[in-house]
Amino acid sequence: MSHDTDKLIRQLSLVAFLMAERRAVTARDIKGQVEGYQEMSDEAFARRFYSDRAELVALGVPLHSQRDEYTGEELYTMRSERYFLPPLELTDDELAALQTCLYLLEGKFAYAEPLRLALQNLALGRPGFAEAPTDTAMRVEVLDPEYSAEMQGRLGKLEAAISKQRTVKFPYWSISRDEERERTVNPFALFQDAGAWYVVGQDLEADDERTFRVSRIRGEIRFATRRERDFRLPAEFDVDRYRGRPPWQIGDSVGEARIEVAGDTAWWVERTFGTKVDDGVFVTEYSSLPLLAKWVLRQDGRAAPQAPDELRREVARALRAVRERHEGAPDRLAAESDGHVEAAAERPAAPVAPERFAVLQALLAYLLDRCGEESQAEFPAQELVERFRIPFDQLEEHLSLLNLVNFGGGCYAVYAELDGDTIRVDKELFGDTFRAPPRLTPLEARAIRLALEFVGPMIAADARSPLERVRSKLEETFGEFELAQTPEPHVQRAEEDLVGTLSRGLRERRLVEIDYLKEGEEEVSTHLVEPYSLERRLPYWYVHTWDRTRDGERSFRLDRMRSARLQRGHFDPREGFDPHEFRDARPARIWYSPEVARWELEKGARRLADGSAVAERPVGSPEWLVGEILSYRGEAVVLEPQELRREIAARAQAVQRELGLSRVRVG
Repeated sequence: MSHDTDKLIRQLSLVAFLMAERRAVTARDIKGQVEGYQEMSDEAFARRFYSDRAELVALGVPLHSQRDEYTGEELYTMRSERYFLPPLELTDDELAALQTCLYLLEGKFAYAEPLRLALQNLALGRPGFAEAPTDTAMRVEVLDPEYSAEMQGRLGKLEAAISKQRTVKFPYWSISRDEERERTVNPFALFQDAGAWYVVGQDLEADDERTFRVSRIRGEIRFATRRERDFRLPAEFDVDRYRGRPPWQIGDSVGEARIEVAGDTAWWVERTFGTKVDDGVFVTEYSSLPLLAKWVLRQDGRAAPQAPDELRREVARALRAVRERHEGAPDRLAAESDGHVEAAAERPAAPVAPERFAVLQALLAYLLDRCGEESQAEFPAQELVERFRIPFDQLEEHLSLLNLVNFGGGCYAVYAELDGDTIRVDKELFGDTFRAPPRLTPLEARAIRLALEFVGPMIAADARSPLERVRSKLEETFGEFELAQTPEPHVQRAEEDLVGTLSRGLRERRLVEIDYLKEGEEEVSTHLVEPYSLERRLPYWYVHTWDRTRDGERSFRLDRMRSARLQRGHFDPREGFDPHEFRDARPARIWYSPEVARWELEKGARRLADGSAVAERPVGSPEWLVGEILSYRGEAVVLEPQELRREIAARAQAVQRELGLSRVRVG
């Protein structure tokens, strides 16, 4: 057997032994009776046992130790009530909604397999996962721009390093400095923000806390030492400090800005940033003046900088640059780069898989549940293949491991074998020892939290209950381990309510009236729509509709939707109508200067020989494109179509006048 398999058998046998004994045992008892330790020398046993014990605790197994006051020996116990999941009162609707969540994220979510295992434990004793998703889920699409097998592998390695508190080394490309070098980091936590994954930790070379975008890690992530633990998480560390910050606030604050926001833009700012807007003035600290100017310009005249003067000058300079670069004919482009050699792609690592330990724990609980009150059971092997996603040709290996563990732990709870296409189970003396599913491991609990982050409002809508209630029930199952550095799901109640209303409209084919703040407009407008599909394109939710008010296909971003109200009227689906954003969009060819090209190359732009880049982007509305180009502060230029160039030049000049910046000296 491999070293990993030997360790797995030792750890599971140790759990089985402690559960069967139901008393305090010594290390000598464990060495003498648990499979895998008996042949070791005392020195090897001490090393392996303490390592196994630390890993089990990290997996959420409630292994408790205390010193005998008479002999001085260490005594070990594990109370079964702390090992099992507590009773969980999930309604059928709530469980079905969680299964919908798995359906939505399958093949698009780096933690899909731990999520499946967690739901398997939660659903023990209930019918298996339905093959057919709910009607609502059929009309929902989830798009994670950073999902890949390579990303799964990186997250898996970082998860392991975080849980074991191990220092890691990896080559990292700093996009702002356009340089690649090896970093040595004590990783504290993983989090996702605006659709991108980040790891935050102590950069040992810089002697500072830093964040690293996981997609910019180049090459292998490896442990820096052979120690079992390299560092301890600082007590004051809080990962939520790193999430949800506007780009201009990342880093140390250098000042405070005052920005007047026009019309209904004020409520949108309050919802987006959680900041009260008093008398139409948005007050914000900033660490980067250019990034704050970028946001001001993105509002296309609906945000007027008042202070500091440096911000007013930067916005004025940017508007002048945009206007000048869009007047007349565009400059001639450099040739497409043919000398740039892309770095060899890292071989995709294995996906983030649930721990084999947790798979076998859940499998044992499931086999005992299939026996019920009887001592034997038979059922199709395909049942395990579908519920646990264990390939058929690996079923026998899993069952053999279970049999070895039960024997080695002195707790012959169950014997299972594969006979052709049938699983045969014999339950023996201690069959009730593992009568219930184990508590969720940290990785499984984290998978649920991340799933709530991705599609939480969809879960609440399908469960027909508030997301807070579904979440609170699930968090009761998270066991004894600490999840402080797993960020809380950041789902606004307003967003949840909107998704719920639109989901019901989808399900019942009901008309929905929405109040919407369109980009480029200052006032909310009302639309009567037929909702056809929902889309979660990180970090936003979208609804694709037929807009009866405008008599045409329209897509709406939910963060710009002030309210949504179900109407009494129903609608019949339009034959052959399958709406989605950009179906009728026209292409725009855009050039990006060398100063910003690196960021656009990550989005699929083509590199040019002078370091700039060019890309074709679909344009659903001119208003969106105008705000987008203004936000680049002259570093992005529309090459064609010509009418959009003229529109952007005219709009840049108009915004200068509207914001009172025409006479500001830009130096």
